[in-house]
Amino acid sequence: MDAVGTLKRHWGYDGFRPLQREIVDSILAGHDTLGLMPTGGGKSITFQVPGMMLDGVTVVVTPLISLMKDQVDNLQRRRIKAVALHSGMTRAESERAREKLLNGGAKFLYVSPERLRNDNFIAFMRMITVSLIVVDEAHCISQWGYDFRPAYLNIKRLRKEKPGVPVLALTATATPEVADDICTRLEMQSPQVFRMSFTRENINYIVRPSETKINEVFHILSRTSGTAIVYVRSRKRTGEIADYLRSAGISAAGYHAGLSHELKEERQNMWKNNETRVMVATNAFGMGIDKPDVRVVIHYDLPPSLEEYYQEAGRAGRDGKTSYAVLLTSRSDTAKLRRRVTEAFPDRDIIRKVYERVCNVLHISIGEGYDTLKEFDIEKFCETFHYQPRQCRAALRLLQQAGYLEYMEEADRRSRVIMTCRREELYHMHGLSEMAENTLTRILRGYTGLFTDYVQISEPMLAMSLNVTERQIYESLLELGRAKVLNYIPRNRMPLMYLPTSREEPRYLIIGKSIYEERRDVMRERTEAMLDYAFNPKICRENRMLEYFGEKRDCRCGRCDVCRERNRSAKREDGARLTARILEYLRQNPQGTYYPIFERDMGADRKALGEALSFLSNEGYIEIDEGRITLCSD
Repeated sequence: MDAVGTLKRHWGYDGFRPLQREIVDSILAGHDTLGLMPTGGGKSITFQVPGMMLDGVTVVVTPLISLMKDQVDNLQRRRIKAVALHSGMTRAESERAREKLLNGGAKFLYVSPERLRNDNFIAFMRMITVSLIVVDEAHCISQWGYDFRPAYLNIKRLRKEKPGVPVLALTATATPEVADDICTRLEMQSPQVFRMSFTRENINYIVRPSETKINEVFHILSRTSGTAIVYVRSRKRTGEIADYLRSAGISAAGYHAGLSHELKEERQNMWKNNETRVMVATNAFGMGIDKPDVRVVIHYDLPPSLEEYYQEAGRAGRDGKTSYAVLLTSRSDTAKLRRRVTEAFPDRDIIRKVYERVCNVLHISIGEGYDTLKEFDIEKFCETFHYQPRQCRAALRLLQQAGYLEYMEEADRRSRVIMTCRREELYHMHGLSEMAENTLTRILRGYTGLFTDYVQISEPMLAMSLNVTERQIYESLLELGRAKVLNYIPRNRMPLMYLPTSREEPRYLIIGKSIYEERRDVMRERTEAMLDYAFNPKICRENRMLEYFGEKRDCRCGRCDVCRERNRSAKREDGARLTARILEYLRQNPQGTYYPIFERDMGADRKALGEALSFLSNEGYIEIDEGRITLCSD
């Protein structure tokens, strides 16, 4: 079956979107490929279609566990065999995924980049036939990418094990320098580079100065229709703005990484189904969400870079209809954004102290801790040692980039179960409490695939359906586990800390120039580019963004606030010139003239001429009587 036939069979589409077919053909021809496709461009299709056509497994390296889970779930819903391997899985779950890979039970393997440094995993991959290696969010491998993750450098290990396998790198946001760096770091051989224009002709980019941003948000939403996203930079503000909008009669909900999975899913689904109009969110919201009819994306706070702004603003108008990306600014924003650069690079002594205290809290001695993964309560850590959370996270990020540890905040491991008894044994169960029996019956009726794999469950949903407390559900699941009916893994939301090396003495830590000074300079450059976009009223907003991503255009977009103001100014200038011409004409014809003759002699646009005559008449410069136009006496 050809590529279009595969697309039709599994995804129901009659044809590819722009650039998708070219990337698919490049992969099928065995070329290393770089795809630069903006948000909403359909990146996943470019590797999922050839992945179904090629023999063997497609390995997809992606940085977010949540995105990994969504992709696997989406493929499984299409009856496509896919598995994931990440830090949030138990040993039993990982073993089950490996069995599927060995036995041909999976066409796609999603892995976190951290997994690639594990010697056992690399040894396991030698037993698997790999047909394609995909690097999603490929800017993370570049030292100059806005979200550099050192673990991405481990992808080269997989390439060495599978030297003849083509690599596809995908990203929505990459400057020319970052694109070149991606190809170099992935050791691509004569890469085929496909770049889709960053132009989104249906999005109107607007920058709106306002010292009362909350009022401006209401003003924008009350004058537009359709669903919307309001992006903010703090978790607290998500709730405050959502509360304000609800009190003003606009349905809204808050969303951030600290919410429970159930609450995130509930709010996300209500927004997707148009039951909630506005999602007020941190940047934790949006990745992998393909809602086509978002009409407005408002940025309450300035993002730290144009890469992030473009990606978040690009969640508007994926259906191709007119949409708006509005950035709100105030006089204090410049200082706030520049201050973030200083906060992101605390003094090296502070970084060393944070490392020492993290190791102490995790009970890791000097020379020990290699390949250690432990839970890490960052809130308790900051409270104990009196760190500002932002400063602590900045230190951890630099330590991660230097290769000393990795902090994984996105480690929400949901509850899951797998049946450990055979189906026929269920009919002969004895000794279970009534509550445990009811819970088991509800699980068997509400979830599928329980006898073959771990299935995620929701204790709150089970409790609601049985009209009991979550505690009762929890105790019933433990009872079923003790009776060897099922294996229950309770939910765990604690972040994880991984040590890829043994603990060093703080004085031997090397936070090199490329990690500290050079990346600080890059961050400053990104900050200044963001500020120039936000506060320069002379350059077309879209052209400024395109220039940043290495794309040049001779004409202006005509849609952004800068172009609109220029058009209005030009219109005012044209109007002033036309009124001056009219007055001069009438001075040369003191007896006046009839409109048909006047219109012929002026040779101007009829609408513009009518507006000019109306203005002059209202101001008392001329008289219009039964089609005769005369100049009023001074």
